[in-house]
Amino acid sequence: MPRDEQGLRAAVDQSAAVLTAAGFPRMPARVLMALLVEDGGLTASELGDRLGVSAAAISGAVRYLEQIGILHRVPQAGSRRDRWEFLDDAWYSALVSKSPVYGVIADLGERAADAIGDDAHPGARRAREMARFYRFVDSRMPELLREWEALREAPAG
Repeated sequence: MPRDEQGLRAAVDQSAAVLTAAGFPRMPARVLMALLVEDGGLTASELGDRLGVSAAAISGAVRYLEQIGILHRVPQAGSRRDRWEFLDDAWYSALVSKSPVYGVIADLGERAADAIGDDAHPGARRAREMARFYRFVDSRMPELLREWEALREAPAG
């Protein structure tokens, strides 16, 4: 089946828009989706051309995505340019690397509620509810990740 460039571009743009609407930064979302569908990655210049944006915009986006563990830099032999590649297990890796943050957020919510000093106060109730939610997520994450690993190893279909 021949590659449908127009359909692919539309899917990439729409996916980036959904990520942005969900709170993901706009330019990193666009870069992420552009690299997701490529084989072998792209240079910053190629990304800029593909997305119609400046080198500075690409630089900030790839730095962000590298920090959260979704991309990695691949030096090109004989060139000063690097290619940016999407890690095959990026979704899983990013979640695993961020999982300790759930407990930290829960602790901070509890500290905020304690600092308010009045459990009937709306802010204290919201902070405790946030803490409770993140404790729940934190407690379920290991089992969820084990399930994903088993599913990932199973044949597709």
